[in-house]
Amino acid sequence: MIYGEVQTVSRTVIDLDDELVADVAKALGTSTKKETVNSALREVLEYRRRALALTRLRAAAEDGAFDLDLFEDKGNYRR
Repeated sequence: MIYGEVQTVSRTVIDLDDELVADVAKALGTSTKKETVNSALREVLEYRRRALALTRLRAAAEDGAFDLDLFEDKGNYRR
């Protein structure tokens, strides 16, 4: 979410596995079910976006979009 952006929130009743929620809360360092679910949803979305970006980068690399010789020449690195 971008700072200043209006956030839409809806109330939803769902059945959750309490043990799973507790394990996820511990892993994420969250303290409420709401915070745990929202954090987990954000994390999944971010993971999927990174995975898609990595897939696109790999495809671009396979298509020759990068000059790998430039990367391999350590003299080209910034100091």
